[in-house]
Amino acid sequence: MSFRRLVNKRYVCTLALLGLMMMLAIAVIYVTHLNRHSFSQYQAALQLRDELDIEWGQLLLEQSAQASHSRVEQLARKRLAMKAPEASQIVLVQW
Repeated sequence: MSFRRLVNKRYVCTLALLGLMMMLAIAVIYVTHLNRHSFSQYQAALQLRDELDIEWGQLLLEQSAQASHSRVEQLARKRLAMKAPEASQIVLVQW
């Protein structure tokens, strides 16, 4: 092989490796960007989950307050004009 051909092959190999290195560097940058974007979305989803957990807890508290026996009794007396039966109106059923 001539010296010129050997230099040309080395030059081509060097340029090919340099091009490959540039492509790999761009790929690393792109993957890093995707990773940061995905992590940001993950953090937003965690925050939304925490907010929904707080709201769920508040709704459970509200439900227990609305369904308490005293509130149900109060609404039954007020809206439906219901009252507790007197002792003479109670019938005991035995089997």
